[in-house]
Amino acid sequence: MKVTLSALDTSESSFTPLVVIELAQDVKEETKEWLKNRIIAKKKDGGAQLLFRPLLNKYEQETLENQNLYLVGASKIRMLLGAEAVGLVKECNDNTMRAFTYRTRQNFKGFDDNNDDFLTMAECQFIIKHELENLRAKDEKMIPGYPQAKLYPGKSLCPHGIMVSFEVRRLLTSGIVIQVFPLHDSEALKKLEDTWYTRFALKYQPIDSIRGYFGETIALYFGFLEYFTFALIPMAVIGLPYYLFVWEDYDKYVIFASFNLIWSTVILELWKRGCANMTYRWGTLLMKRKFEEPRPGFHGVLGINSITGKEEPLYPSYKRQLRIYLVSLPFVCLCLYFSLYVMMIYFDMEVWALGLHENSGSEWTSVLLYVPSIIYAIVIEIMNRLYRYAAEFLTSWENHRLESAYQNHLILKVLVFNFLNCFASLFYIAFVLKDMKLLRQSLATLLITSQILNQIMESFLPYWLQRKHGVRVKRKVQALKADIDATLYEQVILEKEMGTYLGTFDDYLELFLQFGYVSLFSCVYPLAAAFAVLNNFTEVNSDALKMCRVFKRPFSEPSANIGVWQLAFETMSVISVVTNCALIGMSPQVNAVFPESKADLILIVVAVEHALLALKFILAFAIPDKPRHIQMKLARLEFESLEALKQQQMKLVTENLKEEPMESGKEKAT
Repeated sequence: MKVTLSALDTSESSFTPLVVIELAQDVKEETKEWLKNRIIAKKKDGGAQLLFRPLLNKYEQETLENQNLYLVGASKIRMLLGAEAVGLVKECNDNTMRAFTYRTRQNFKGFDDNNDDFLTMAECQFIIKHELENLRAKDEKMIPGYPQAKLYPGKSLCPHGIMVSFEVRRLLTSGIVIQVFPLHDSEALKKLEDTWYTRFALKYQPIDSIRGYFGETIALYFGFLEYFTFALIPMAVIGLPYYLFVWEDYDKYVIFASFNLIWSTVILELWKRGCANMTYRWGTLLMKRKFEEPRPGFHGVLGINSITGKEEPLYPSYKRQLRIYLVSLPFVCLCLYFSLYVMMIYFDMEVWALGLHENSGSEWTSVLLYVPSIIYAIVIEIMNRLYRYAAEFLTSWENHRLESAYQNHLILKVLVFNFLNCFASLFYIAFVLKDMKLLRQSLATLLITSQILNQIMESFLPYWLQRKHGVRVKRKVQALKADIDATLYEQVILEKEMGTYLGTFDDYLELFLQFGYVSLFSCVYPLAAAFAVLNNFTEVNSDALKMCRVFKRPFSEPSANIGVWQLAFETMSVISVVTNCALIGMSPQVNAVFPESKADLILIVVAVEHALLALKFILAFAIPDKPRHIQMKLARLEFESLEALKQQQMKLVTENLKEEPMESGKEKAT
């Protein structure tokens, strides 16, 4: 029997809460009632047709502090219809991956009408988020009770006329909704923690379990972190004897640097294949890309979108370009100049520390030699974080229409500054001062100090603060009346005060900078890979702790790959070819071969660099991005889709041909 959305009940009083909506304390009752009606209203009326109830009933509100918290869930059938709407891809009984449809649900592996585990909790919360973001009001020109919060008209996808569309995130900008976040599942979280990080051991992470709980984007990050850590082990093993036995023989590093260049190419290409394997198994490799709606922070004058035909805010592109080139670009250049100015202060400190050590020669002053690098590393981290806030503000002010455009401009700003801020001093020491001893010292100090600071700032400090807050919440709940079941109340209150996880940007950025420290100057400091491996083994556990106990549970986001970060790592590997070839060309042993003709030396170094780049691109081309069996499955699915489309077209043609004789017969009779 066909099930329609209009047949679903949205008045269930008891349901499993998946998402929490927190409203401002001074929100008017008419606004609350309107929002509730929009969430539980039927799809044809512009609603989400979800289940909705306050966290506290009237009696509990008198006993507990009313926090204006509301719980959102959905019935099983609503979830399945939502899975079809968002285009989730699932494994069929014949081991193929296909887009899920409610009509063919029995054809999918693991589906049972009596089984609630077909969709993961992360997928269910993603569906609810999707439905909330696509809420539609029917007649209102403003949010009831808030005449300043305008709603703009636009055509609905439903064939029921013109509606007014808005996103729940629009309510966030109006101060009506404080936050919307998914709830943790305490039992599932405990099981995940037991297999993930609570028992420190050298083992593979439960990537599929991470994906089931947090979604594909988070799982891909931890998968890449694990893969990158294991890929660093050969570099660490080979680099250790170079560090111990042939420290000053730079000609010996030609082999090590060559291996590094091939290694950096091969691991990135092999990651693409492993990523394709994972995302095909998860179904996100096959998910169709949705048409992007305007991001919530986008604003402009109401007009008709020439592509969608909807009325929405429009903003001239020339104004955005003026903001980028006349404000953002000069600001970024000013920050880069300031970074270089701080770098020169660092070198003045190095000269001062070296002079002090040469004059006294004591052990105390030998330790003092590392102080400028440590201070500079701390300053770099502070500058990176301050610049990040400025970059986010500027990118938001540029008023990009799409979230993808916003992210690309933000990543570009942050990567350029972080690259210069972290590596400019190393390039200056290597190619201007030509002081290899200082280069090794600075590289080691910057790498180790940045890793320690990141561990403290990203995981341990937030975890300590969260533990203190958790103790206060537990004491507060224990002081309540005994006849109140405050378990869910305690969980929601605790989670709503947790920090918000802002995505994998900072995590990938940390790995990107680490990859730069390892690859750019590997022939000078081969021990960098060993320190990176040690850091990453603890990084896995600290990041897992951060996701499970420090931050709110993030909404799942389907992903097919690591996105623009793949290009960023590949660009870094290309730069590493140039730097390592230049460093080898500067070594005394290589210069001794060409004592008179420096031009010949430069030409040979450039020729070797070009040859290695050519080899790098040949390897990238020779290693397919997707394994053969994945390519075959994708080709088979494409063939079946084309055949189904042909059959549908033939059916339409046949029906039209049948109708033509009937119409001609009627004309003759007339």
